[in-house]
Amino acid sequence: MQWWCAAQGVPWTWDWRPYPGVWLFIAVIGATFLFLDRRGATASRAERRRSGFFWWGLAILWVALDWPVGALGAGYLASVHMAQFLLIALVAPPFLLLGLSHLLPRGASSWHGRAPLVATHPVVTLAAFTVVLSATHWPPLVDALMVDQVGSFVLDLAWLGAGLMFWWPVIAPVPERAWLGPPVRIGYLIAATLVNTGVFAFLTFSDLPVYAIYELAPPVGSLSARDDQRIAGLVMKMGGALVLWTAITILFFRWFAEGEAVEGVHTRAPVQS
Repeated sequence: MQWWCAAQGVPWTWDWRPYPGVWLFIAVIGATFLFLDRRGATASRAERRRSGFFWWGLAILWVALDWPVGALGAGYLASVHMAQFLLIALVAPPFLLLGLSHLLPRGASSWHGRAPLVATHPVVTLAAFTVVLSATHWPPLVDALMVDQVGSFVLDLAWLGAGLMFWWPVIAPVPERAWLGPPVRIGYLIAATLVNTGVFAFLTFSDLPVYAIYELAPPVGSLSARDDQRIAGLVMKMGGALVLWTAITILFFRWFAEGEAVEGVHTRAPVQS
């Protein structure tokens, strides 16, 4: 029995396979959240709704890691592997952070030491995300890690950690960073739409398959390794753009609504003689 999804080199079947390591990982995260979020019946409706985002994020993470997505992405299809990356690094983290927002440090004084403050600076988070994105799609590293359960777990964990870092300045900015308002966060996300261009071009326009693990994998349907890789590049670029521009749109309209509300308060304020 495999504990974590990794390349097996056996023909693909749609027969369900258990991955207890994935279940344990998801259960530990969920149990930790329940332990930290001990509000119970005292929680307001808004707080319960906010906590619901965490469970949505955990469900997305489970889908990305477990059968069949996790198994297909681990050793059969580069395109599914790329969909995993989007789910783990770009889709699940903002939901997890939204659900955890009431438990996160509120200001600089809440942090122990300066390192966490530096680690959540938008320049650092964007740079770290770019490095992880590039490194974890480097063919020699992917081919080396995906054949082993521990290596596959490390890769998934790197994606999740980088995703949480990346979204932190957007979802839970440090209050002392007054300059990190909606315009800066929108600019941050726009800049992020460009960081995957190199990997996208590398995968999409390469004349040959670049990952031995997917080139030599037992075929799934009639999709060739080269076409699968081309789809992977497009999934990265278009799927990533969809996620980021959705977030940008939400931020913009919230910023606009806040401005309208402030303007309405000033308009209704009585004029003092």
